Amino acid sequence: MRLLMMLALCFIALPGLAESSDSRVFQFTYEIQEADFPAGEAVDVYIPMPAEYAGQKILVQALQSSVPGESGVEQANGNTYYHLHRSADSTVPLSATLSWTVARDAVGATGDTLSDKQLAPYLAPDTLVPVGHKVLEPILAEIHEMREDESPAATARAIYDWVVDNVEYKKVGTGWGNGDTFWACNERYGNCTDFHSLFIALARSEGIPARFEMGFPVPQERSEGEIGGYHCWVQFYLPERGWVPIDASEAAKHPELRDALYGGYPADRIHFSTGRDLVLSPGSAEAPLNYFIYPYIEVGNEPWAGTVTTRFSYAEVPAS
Repeated sequence: MRLLMMLALCFIALPGLAESSDSRVFQFTYEIQEADFPAGEAVDVYIPMPAEYAGQKILVQALQSSVPGESGVEQANGNTYYHLHRSADSTVPLSATLSWTVARDAVGATGDTLSDKQLAPYLAPDTLVPVGHKVLEPILAEIHEMREDESPAATARAIYDWVVDNVEYKKVGTGWGNGDTFWACNERYGNCTDFHSLFIALARSEGIPARFEMGFPVPQERSEGEIGGYHCWVQFYLPERGWVPIDASEAAKHPELRDALYGGYPADRIHFSTGRDLVLSPGSAEAPLNYFIYPYIEVGNEPWAGTVTTRFSYAEVPAS
């Protein structure tokens, strides 16, 4: 028997959302199809959930799963997840359909004022995002030559322009897609994770706080459909502007949007998680997650190397 969990927030009219391409309301559905796991061992499935974040508000949430689940929070970044647990003596196939009605706005600089202590985590290295490493030095030398002045704002813009001009959006062979700064420096191609890992490594090396954000693209040119996979982007911090969003990989794919995607992006995405090297459980503490957008699974309290079938879809809904 399927367990239905419904968590509904007040769904109110939001004037203007339906009329503006910068504001949208849509239903986003994240499905895990039935999967069998080894018998005789406990199974834990962790599924990311979208954030209440700048430009994003969750209006309605519906969580349906074949076994009981509960919400949890990853401590370092505040990422939320839905945790399914199947006991060792159970053979129920695991599945879940999670759905949210989301109000999305275009995003610009936030205007936040943060302390040095609050910003410190966004200046530290991650496993695949080095800070001050010698592999970055030749690139930083070029950036110093091209920036208008030595200010953080001018340096950040020069980093963005260098990455857009020198990294190719391409998915060929293996090695891309891990958000590996060393890969991006050496191969000069990859997907959004590689672009933005390089941007973050360069920014942090210049003393500019930056954070990695991940979610899914939600195309504006069609009102509904399936989504093939994730997308990621970056926010960096300037004292005079707060968090400033950029999307270097989309700028590389669409040169006409280079300026628009520096300092803002439209309501064409849903944000799920922030950060790298994430810890959700005792098992993941030994091998932190590189990033968190697909289900993380443990069998017998150990990370499981298999995969489950997922499906992501969206549909525009009326704003009222």
